[in-house]
Amino acid sequence: MNFSNAKAVVTGATRGIGRAVTLALLAEGAEVYGLFGGNQEAAGALQEEAAQRGAGARLRIRQLDVADFPAISDFFGQLEAEWERLDMLVNCAGIRRDAVTPMMKHADWQRVLDVNLSGCFNTSKAALPLMLRQKYGRIVFITSPMGHLGFAGQANYAASKAGQIGLMKSLSREVAKRRITVNCVSPGFIDTDFIAGLPAEQLGSYRKMVPAGRFGTAEEVASAVLFLLSDKAAYINGAVLEITGGL
Repeated sequence: MNFSNAKAVVTGATRGIGRAVTLALLAEGAEVYGLFGGNQEAAGALQEEAAQRGAGARLRIRQLDVADFPAISDFFGQLEAEWERLDMLVNCAGIRRDAVTPMMKHADWQRVLDVNLSGCFNTSKAALPLMLRQKYGRIVFITSPMGHLGFAGQANYAASKAGQIGLMKSLSREVAKRRITVNCVSPGFIDTDFIAGLPAEQLGSYRKMVPAGRFGTAEEVASAVLFLLSDKAAYINGAVLEITGGL
């Protein structure tokens, strides 16, 4: 896949799946604006790796809270002035704040919905004027099988991921006539720091659930994302592509 001269925004770009997507886009020639929430060390490491791969000049990194719509709106306004167009938006930003529902703090419920779901709405709403004007665009949300499976202690996370799919389905219908596709990639258990902090016993239990017998890699998810961003996937719209090892 050749994305030379393509312009992309990736949220959650400095860690896990977002990092893998960013590096994969850079490897294929794209120019990427990577947004991150607050981990400066991870942001610096990404910038350094991009430079080592000879792609440092095509990567810009910006700290931004995707739940802050005024800040997101300002960013895309600046982006329009800088780039004049936008070809791709990949929403990878996501958080977990687990607790069983009776013990879950309302603030934790709200923050997960704000980042995981409203973040996708905010960036899509701000990005679409550029895509609609050029009559072309690709949007991908990173969702999760938890949106339909649900896990105890993850009501907020599961609700946010189910909401992403509903948002994607509606949005894909709204913009299809302008050659804009909106899809979801739904990774299962992926070997990133997103699950690294879980107890070893819990990780072992999760691994046994996967028919493939292993966790996936961020690079495997990134390959699926790049396919949906490519012209090869021009007729795929409103779809959820599961990367789960058969979960």
